[in-house]
Amino acid sequence: MLVLAFALWPLLLATAWLVPLPASLDREGSEEIRYEDGSAAWLSLSADEQWRVPVALDAVDPAYVKALLAVEDARYWLHPGVDPIAIARAAGLDLLRGRVVSGASTLTMQVARMTEPRARTLPNKALDALRALQFDLRRTKSQTLATYLTDVPYGRNIQGVEAASLWMFGHTSAALSPAEIATLLAIPQDPNHRSPSPANRERLTSARDAIATRLWSGATLASVVQTSVPVGFAAIPRDIPHAALWLDTVGARHSQRVVRTTLDRGAQRVAARTLDGASDRLHETGIDNGCIIVVEHATGRVQALAGLDGLGDHPGSQIAPFAQPRSPGSALKPILYGLAMDRGLVRPASLVADVPAHYGSYSPDNYDHQWSGMVRMDEALSRSLNVPFVNLLSRFGVESFLGTLRAGGVRHLSPVPGTYGLSAIVGGLEVTPLELAQLYTAIAEDGRVHPLTALADEREAATTRIVSPGAAWITRETLRLRDRPDFPSRATLTGAPLRIHWKTGTSFGNRDAWAVGSGARYTVVVWLGNFNEAPSQALVGAESAAPLLFDTLEGLHDGLPPGPAGDDPAPNDVEQVEACALSGEAAGPDCPRTRVLGLVGHAPHVACPLHVTAQVSTATGQRVTPECATGPTTSATFVQWPANVARYLGDRLSVEPTVPPWAPGCAPANARVPRILAPGENQTILLIPGMAATDQQVALEAEGEGELVWYVDGRLLARGRAGERQWWTPAPGKHTVSVMDAGGATTTRAIAVQGGGA
Repeated sequence: MLVLAFALWPLLLATAWLVPLPASLDREGSEEIRYEDGSAAWLSLSADEQWRVPVALDAVDPAYVKALLAVEDARYWLHPGVDPIAIARAAGLDLLRGRVVSGASTLTMQVARMTEPRARTLPNKALDALRALQFDLRRTKSQTLATYLTDVPYGRNIQGVEAASLWMFGHTSAALSPAEIATLLAIPQDPNHRSPSPANRERLTSARDAIATRLWSGATLASVVQTSVPVGFAAIPRDIPHAALWLDTVGARHSQRVVRTTLDRGAQRVAARTLDGASDRLHETGIDNGCIIVVEHATGRVQALAGLDGLGDHPGSQIAPFAQPRSPGSALKPILYGLAMDRGLVRPASLVADVPAHYGSYSPDNYDHQWSGMVRMDEALSRSLNVPFVNLLSRFGVESFLGTLRAGGVRHLSPVPGTYGLSAIVGGLEVTPLELAQLYTAIAEDGRVHPLTALADEREAATTRIVSPGAAWITRETLRLRDRPDFPSRATLTGAPLRIHWKTGTSFGNRDAWAVGSGARYTVVVWLGNFNEAPSQALVGAESAAPLLFDTLEGLHDGLPPGPAGDDPAPNDVEQVEACALSGEAAGPDCPRTRVLGLVGHAPHVACPLHVTAQVSTATGQRVTPECATGPTTSATFVQWPANVARYLGDRLSVEPTVPPWAPGCAPANARVPRILAPGENQTILLIPGMAATDQQVALEAEGEGELVWYVDGRLLARGRAGERQWWTPAPGKHTVSVMDAGGATTTRAIAVQGGGA
């Protein structure tokens, strides 16, 4: 027999090297997405519909590996795939008992059987033994053991110790308790009768305790037998359904089976819990889609990507919302605010007009349809007034603003010049939630945009500065002026961080609600809406999105503590500068002086235009010149409001003395030429279809000095004070509108009227 064995050995070796290894030896596993700390965030079925997670030998708890070998194959590291000692022992016991009472399968033979399932017959066991010898010749012991750890069956379609640990215990196999180790060893011995279920509880408990008795004693054994066995499978890691879908769309999951992300497990759960808590309320108000993004703004690492309701049944729930372009409403105003300060166009204290305005055919309105007359620029941002920012964008330049957005990472803008107009600042373009988060890192990080990354192995990209450190700091301070709208006193009651800078946005027609803001470490974006474009009255940034923003930042315990600005000290390019006490602009010779916050080297280019010093007749109070004065005069300083503002300030003008009219015959030739505010230059007025032109009227408005006279096509229309609105009944065709002041100065504008008809 020995001679025969030696004679056959070369044949066995040749066969082992010539016969191909089974194609199923290293089967493809489930797709796995991991958190930043390496823990599982998402698992999907393998191509053959199994929950199978490939795992390296050194990634499994060494105590489990030691126990596995002790129970299943004590001489694993010594035998050549088949254990002669175990075979002899098993044969002796079988002969002694007269029946099969002991097997001799090694772990390597079990791998062969798992790789090529066959009926348990003696010839098939011989085939398993031959495969085991082949494996040991052509693979390392560690490779074979790793295959066992990946493929060992646990019932249903769960394979491998890693998948079983995730399913049964909710964590990986890297650290296992003695009770978990004994359970993981017991089930593969008879998966059909020991797989966790109420029916299998007693069988699994008995088998587990028997294994524990072989392995341990004393307190360890006692702790195992006192621990209940699992009676079902816990939820497999499926924490990030929309993030997994998004990673698939960007190709991250096509190149590798294990995707390591920058997502933080704690931040992800805070964001998901915030959305889950609001889910019922949102759906009741007609909001089916939404997301929360959390970014570490100092690095650009995405820490959370949570979508509303997972991949549920609501419309659009199968769409990953993070990279979907949507109208941001007013959420881009802080970016323009910082840019305009750097260009010297405004300061926080700058007094700007908030009155009806016309830019050709475009007439912006405020959200509440109310007007404030004149407001500080920081108040205009805090209150999210539209007209001051539309006017600011007209001064800054639309294309310049769009260029900055592109530099900041916005990729969803048309490259064709002229595509976007002044409405861009109030939602007339689209950005994605991820792009908005990236833009806001500039506000949090002293003007530098940090490109976002969600993959752990992706190199951190270089930052791009879009505003100065001082402009970013002033913007942060302005955005901290408002407390959370749904519970303003909450911070004083709970001790939650107060110093959060934030902004909301609501798109036209109530189709999108946004809130974006930052604490000390994180920038958070909340978007709510409907992918089927259904509007909802609840889609208002301050009402629906802002509470979720604050809940997320408070859940992350992020934000500067309450206190003075020293918690976020001003950079070196911020200083207190002298300015007009009323307008906040550079003080002119007639202005009262004060000191306001400004940027070093970025002073406004034009001095305050509001204050005028004039000679006034003591008798009549009218303005005069030395040449036309007929009696005593006095010098006085007045506020000369723009005409369009004066009409809307009304009685409030009394708080500041306004410029009196010229005395008859005293207006100098260089008095201010009247300026037509409405209609706009080359404007086309569209009449309402179905209504006669004679039943429609067009507003005419101008600013100038004293009484103004209006003409249409050379015919007198009306007389009135500067700033007083006049009305004209239009007729289709081309027309010329003129306005003339008392000194004869005239301004003319061409317009066209189209449409109408009853």
